This record gives sequence, structure tokens and C-alpha cells, in this order.
Amino acid sequence: MNKISVTFYVNGKKEVLEVTPKERLLDTLRDQLKLKSVKEGCDVGECGACTVILNGEAVHSCLVLTAQLDGDEVYTTESLEKDGLLDPLQQAFIDHQAIQCGFCTPGILMSSKALLNKNPNPTREEIKTAIEGNLCRCTGYEQIIQAIESVSEKTK
Repeated sequence: MNKISVTFYVNGKKEVLEVTPKERLLDTLRDQLKLKSVKEGCDVGECGACTVILNGEAVHSCLVLTAQLDGDEVYTTESLEKDGLLDPLQQAFIDHQAIQCGFCTPGILMSSKALLNKNPNPTREEIKTAIEGNLCRCTGYEQIIQAIESVSEKTK
């Protein structure tokens, strides 16, 4: 199958890659760029384990073809840690025991980060709406919501 050259930015770094026309962003991130925080769960956009931020929006990377990207910006959980320090959102998940098995955590972090980037002072309902595309089998969501609330500007 013919490959297509695609240029886009991942976690602030310019990437020029050769991809097949049907290659999913999920596979490009995991296989070519070795970004393992992006998880494959359901393969159909239902679970949110593969959520990344694409041009400021939380998206399921299993539903995006890499060939569609052209100068776009993608952020994964690997972008959150800076100089060995966790992002306040990551620390809040630890502090509020919002992590159990951890499989869903990267996707929920990215959905939450996209929300907080747009709206640093979300209501509880806005938080619930932002993470409704992310399934978690372990925590029951209450600790997750509390963690997100704890880093919002209204609590500072």
C-alpha cells in the first residue's frame, strides 16, 4: 500500500512520518512514536482510553486517520510532566486516589486537561460532560471529579 508523508506536531515536537492511508492516529502514536500512554481499549471510540488532545479538543485517536493531519497539534499524557514534575492534574489524581488499575487514566487526564485549558473554572456538570466519553471500571468517578475540581481555578 502506498504511504503518505504527514507533518504534524506531537507534544510540541515536529514529526514528519510516512503512514498508510488507513493508519489510525492511535497506531502512529504507539507504534511509530512509542508513546505508550495512548491505550487501545475498544477500537470503536466508546471507551476513551486512546483520548488525546488534537488542536485543543479531546478526541479518540482510534477514530482519527493520521493521514488527515496536516500541521495539526497533538498532545498525549507524556506532555504533562515537565522537568521531572507532575502536572498539577496528575498530582491531583494521585492525591484524590483517582487511579485504580490505571488503564483509563491517561485518556481521562487528556479529556480533563482539554477542559481545563478551555475553561479553568468548570462546574461539576461541565466536568462530568468532559469526561463522559471515558469509561472507568474501578473508581466510580467520584474521586476523578474531585481531583479535577481541586485543580480548577475556583478552588484556588
